[in-house]
Amino acid sequence: MTAIRLLLVDDDPLVRAGLSLMMGGADDIEIVGEATDGAEVEELVERFRPDVVLMDIRMPSVDGLTATERLRGRPDAPQVVVLTTFHADEQVLRALRAGAAGFVLKDTPPAEIVAAVRRVAAGDPVLSPTVTRQLMEHAAGGAADTRRARARERAAALNDREREVAVAVGRGLSNAEIASELYMTVATVKTHVSRILTKLDLNNRVQIALLAHDAGLLEEPGADGN
Repeated sequence: MTAIRLLLVDDDPLVRAGLSLMMGGADDIEIVGEATDGAEVEELVERFRPDVVLMDIRMPSVDGLTATERLRGRPDAPQVVVLTTFHADEQVLRALRAGAAGFVLKDTPPAEIVAAVRRVAAGDPVLSPTVTRQLMEHAAGGAADTRRARARERAAALNDREREVAVAVGRGLSNAEIASELYMTVATVKTHVSRILTKLDLNNRVQIALLAHDAGLLEEPGADGN
């Protein structure tokens, strides 16, 4: 099995050492490089071609959110997991809108951080219960009407089946769970997800989930799968 290529980005050498030790115990993860600032990320990605970038938010020159936005603009961008001590709504939402596939707090147990890297490398988003609650609160928060109208306008481009898949992604279901619930193969689910990303000009499943929340699709009858 090919190892997951991982780039660590954090300005604290003790944090990087801890992450290196943590990831070093996983046979299926290879740390290919380390960066001390977001300004170094694009060059290192070009050099080492990581599958996943574990990205700190607060760094002295270029912060992790800005680095993520720049990185996800690349056609061959790796997946990004934002790792931070903070979980303010604004940071969570900006990270997800920037294209991050996951948001993990630094006090998360080591095994869960390793699992997050594996999940993101496999194409599944990492949304903790805390982040999911924040998404729901955000959907009902300030400027919700304007945001919902814009999200619904974008979602109108989806056909009925794509809409069902988008709702399932918004509920946090895996490809296998969506396939079982909607009576289709996993390959078909992946095809629908790819089409949704293309139609809506999104980077990953997390952004599909965010748009589904914004558009209120999860509040419609049958959106809970029943």
